Amino acid sequence: MPHGDPANSPAQHDESGISASAVELSLVIPVFDEEQNLPQLHAEITRHVAPMGLSWEVVYVDDRSVDRSFEVLMELRERDEHVRVVRFRRYFGQTPAMSAGFEHSRGDVVVTLDADLQNDPADIPALVAKLGEGYDIVVGWRKNRQDGLVLRKVPSRIANRMIARLTGATVHDTGCTLKAFRRELVENLPIYAEQHRFLPVLALASGARIAEIVVNHRPRIHGVSKYGIGRAVRVALDLLTMKMLSSFAKSPLPYFTLLSIPFVVTPPLYFVAALLSSEAPTFDSGWGQAALFTLGLMISAGVYFVLLGLLAELVVKVFGRSDRPLSSADGSAAVLRTGGVA
Repeated sequence: MPHGDPANSPAQHDESGISASAVELSLVIPVFDEEQNLPQLHAEITRHVAPMGLSWEVVYVDDRSVDRSFEVLMELRERDEHVRVVRFRRYFGQTPAMSAGFEHSRGDVVVTLDADLQNDPADIPALVAKLGEGYDIVVGWRKNRQDGLVLRKVPSRIANRMIARLTGATVHDTGCTLKAFRRELVENLPIYAEQHRFLPVLALASGARIAEIVVNHRPRIHGVSKYGIGRAVRVALDLLTMKMLSSFAKSPLPYFTLLSIPFVVTPPLYFVAALLSSEAPTFDSGWGQAALFTLGLMISAGVYFVLLGLLAELVVKVFGRSDRPLSSADGSAAVLRTGGVA
């Protein structure tokens, strides 16, 4: 799956001692200024993931932290062969960090979580077990969210309701980073801007099976939140973009028809208004001829947009739909099965 351009390429990428073919579970964790939380986070991950009996790895993506997060990650890597570290050349944000983690992960199942200790690693076994019931993505639901009411809870609830209403995805908490994916899913869902939160929506459009479980959410102990109320604006713009693109890709003709309406409707309205006026319209003067030429161009533009829409519909029908279902090499429904996972 394409995960960005060369500008996003990390400065350092450390390989673990575990062979790629042996990895069943990958944890992808974006990191930005979390030096105090990382040791406890990794200790909890080890305590809860190791007993699952799967070969596993943790891909920490350092989004160019300005504290000692990278040094702490390298220390963890020296002590634990399950740790892999990716570091960006500069700060890019959570979505590119998660995308890079997907790209460098090797597991058949990929679990994402935050590095701030608010996501509980104890929920990882439940997510993977639910995925093993035949789902393609399992989304965590922070039902009892431990965040501020005005700056975090209320904007999140509004965003989730908007997303559900506009996309039809009945997920309670699309913003929860704690999710489990099958590899086919993350390989076929490119993300950018703030669109990591829309992965369930994108997955639903591709025919993926989605489940949701309630997960524990803990108050932040160390550090400060990296996301303020301004993030809601970017999320709203991404939602608008996603809605438009997804609908446009399914049926472009209505959009081109809407574009043509002003050009087609304006000339008749002009003539009706002119006839109803006290003076009959005349096109003998220079201004009249210019107006007639402009009206003719508008009608031509309206017809052009309709024809362009018909051509776009033909392209969509011939070359396939953007919401085609996930499929395996033999064309059957995509169900990834790996020992002990599904």
